[in-house]
Amino acid sequence: MPLTVSERYTRTAKLLHWLLALMILGSLGVGWYMTGLPMSVQRLKLFNWHKWAGITILTLSALRLLWRLSHPAPALPASMPAWQRLASHASHGAMYVLFFAVPLLGWAYSSAAGFPIVWFGVLPLPDWVPRSRELAELIKPWHGWAAYTLAAVVAVHVAAALKHHFIDKDQVLRRMLPVST
Repeated sequence: MPLTVSERYTRTAKLLHWLLALMILGSLGVGWYMTGLPMSVQRLKLFNWHKWAGITILTLSALRLLWRLSHPAPALPASMPAWQRLASHASHGAMYVLFFAVPLLGWAYSSAAGFPIVWFGVLPLPDWVPRSRELAELIKPWHGWAAYTLAAVVAVHVAAALKHHFIDKDQVLRRMLPVST
């Protein structure tokens, strides 16, 4: 049965969701891969790409949050137990916090380490923490922990969506699919 307009997310919400999903997964993968490389031109290029992706994720996250605040999500199924509603709201809240925390911690680390960010090689971004080796060493693990936490919350989010689709057979996943069914 097709979903009504009020049961689906808007096209803009879907676009931002899937674009951020792809960028976050790509950035997590590149971040994990590049840290294991020896110092090289390849590693430096990947670090720059990772920073550009992080700033883009930060920007899109702000747009997504603004859109979400002005366009409420469709209601969860009435059949969903209260604990699942709470878990859904908590995991979405955690993701939004991490959408901002991960790139901001990366930007802070880059600033403290003395490696400025020039977004796409064109727009120099200001350092927003002072240059300090000690501060950089303090921030660096927080960026990694936040990124791994985001990966874990995203994995739970995906598992829950698949559970709703294949086990509960409700409309939770279908309302966010890029193609309306």
